[in-house]
Amino acid sequence: MFGELEGTGVSVLDPRFHRVIPGSARVERLWTGARWSEGPAWFAAHNTLVWSDIPNDRMLRYDALSGQTSVFRQPARNSNGNTVDAQGRLVTCEHGGRQVTRTEHDGSITVLASHYGGKRLNSPNDAVVKSDGSIWFTDPDYGILSDYEGDKSASEIGACHVYRIDGESGEIAIVADDFVKPNGLAFSPDESILYIADTGASHDPEHGPRHIRSFKMDRDGRSLGASKLFATCTAGLFDGFRLDIEGRIWTSAADGVHIYHPDGTLIGKVAIPEIVANVCWGGPKLNRLFICGTTSLYAVMTHTNGAGRPAG
Repeated sequence: MFGELEGTGVSVLDPRFHRVIPGSARVERLWTGARWSEGPAWFAAHNTLVWSDIPNDRMLRYDALSGQTSVFRQPARNSNGNTVDAQGRLVTCEHGGRQVTRTEHDGSITVLASHYGGKRLNSPNDAVVKSDGSIWFTDPDYGILSDYEGDKSASEIGACHVYRIDGESGEIAIVADDFVKPNGLAFSPDESILYIADTGASHDPEHGPRHIRSFKMDRDGRSLGASKLFATCTAGLFDGFRLDIEGRIWTSAADGVHIYHPDGTLIGKVAIPEIVANVCWGGPKLNRLFICGTTSLYAVMTHTNGAGRPAG
């Protein structure tokens, strides 16, 4: 059966999607009141989701047990992407600070990256932590183009790159330098592939990229090999995305969440009545997909689990 599952907002485009989405799936709106939601990150230890409201310069926290939402941090230096490292610490990309930071368990903040080659970064956008402790992040210029999502300023580096922070030395290196506006990124479950979105079409709709590329990891685990086009967005732009344990990509788009099989086939969609910026797996079993719409936080239950599911 293909088409929309009646009353659910779920569209099945390939029979393989039936395996991963319940027939009873329903999109829930959990909270609304943001200006531009981004960067959801799940904290299993206390069943909460933290995400960014970039123009309002705050981070919000949703308590999955009580269903209540509160302000986590304000001001938040126009934070964008967030993730959690193996020690349960929050890693944040800041537009206003033009840096990548880590919030320690005692609440103090450590700056992990702010400059490259003596020049300030543009506005770090999204980050992912690899199993070796390294942090990979994108650095487009969205946060310095105007005062809406950061502070208007000229780029010191003069280009938009993808970087790696070494987990031991803290050394920062460019791992990809051929992007227009690198955005969301995520590893395959076995970390053999790094997927990176390019949203250059945001400022060049006719010629700019609106796709995700896949990069093979080199044997050293520190650098990227050959890349190829994985998928081109059919509704707006890809932004942030996550993978499930079988390597499917669940990515943001203008009309909701698009789900791609590892072979690049678009197998399904979850409709959201707002532009989606990012998604994140959460819940005790990592089978609940949290979705950052423009002004609201949504969620939907699935038959799969997010990559990085805790053992047991």
